[in-house]
Amino acid sequence: VVAHGKLGVYEVQGVYQLYVDTIQTAGVGDLYQQFERLKAQLQADGLFDPDRKRPLPDVVRTVGIVTSPTGAALQDMLNIMRRRWPLLRVILSPTPVQGDDAPPKIIAALKRLYQRREVDAIIIARGGGSIEDLWCFNDETVARAIAQSPVPVISGVGHEVDFTIADFVADVRAPTPSAAAELITPDQVEVRALIDGAAQALTSLLSDRLHRARLSLAANERALQHLSPRTRLANARQRLDEVGGRMQEAVRRGLVLKRERINGLAAQLGTLNPLNVLARGYAVVRTAHGEVVRSVNQVQADERLSIRVSDGEFVVRSE
Repeated sequence: VVAHGKLGVYEVQGVYQLYVDTIQTAGVGDLYQQFERLKAQLQADGLFDPDRKRPLPDVVRTVGIVTSPTGAALQDMLNIMRRRWPLLRVILSPTPVQGDDAPPKIIAALKRLYQRREVDAIIIARGGGSIEDLWCFNDETVARAIAQSPVPVISGVGHEVDFTIADFVADVRAPTPSAAAELITPDQVEVRALIDGAAQALTSLLSDRLHRARLSLAANERALQHLSPRTRLANARQRLDEVGGRMQEAVRRGLVLKRERINGLAAQLGTLNPLNVLARGYAVVRTAHGEVVRSVNQVQADERLSIRVSDGEFVVRSE
């Protein structure tokens, strides 16, 4: 504490006495009171309002880091980022993170990143220390500069037990700089497992769809073959061959029947052929005028007659 008053001397014992008229806290106690007053003021201004807190992007391609370029916190964060997600691009905006001249330089480092449109999120960080070491992160101007960030800000200041005004203003508080690096990066092992699972599911889905497409294609191909002109022509040609075969068989059977009928008629004609009758000893007698003699009354005495037998013809005279 700081006390104000006047000194007195107790002569009997030879000691000094302090007569105090005012007393106030000093050191850490005074800093804590300043911390609480600023915290209450900024909370009243709405800088701690949960509604203004923004979630981290699902995918962070570029992260800006505001910290000391020589501190162990930076190396810890870079090692974690390289191990978890080597694809992450890091832009360092260096600044002192301790001392009376640190706040304006922290603000300048933040504003440099605000001008980089490719930055998806910002980490403001430093390692642990005493309350005096971390006091620049309890500065009102630093707090208001963080609140003006166009992208989400992660505060990773000190150790897990340390709290600063920057933690309350930031969109996300990480207990340590290393934890901030883990929050901003996915684990590549987990991502690869997710990708492998998705690839297997996609392969199975594509295989199933390909199988169904092949079945559909085969069915359509059969339908097209059934309806194609070539198939119709082949079917028509087959039917034509069948009809032609039946017609040829019908013609053949018809010819056989006609031949048999002709043979039958020929046999009948043979029995009625006059030559065949003559061959049995009969003869045809004709007059000189060519008339067939059927009766003796047709013939006169000494009339010339023509006789036709099976092998020829000769002339006679009647008596």
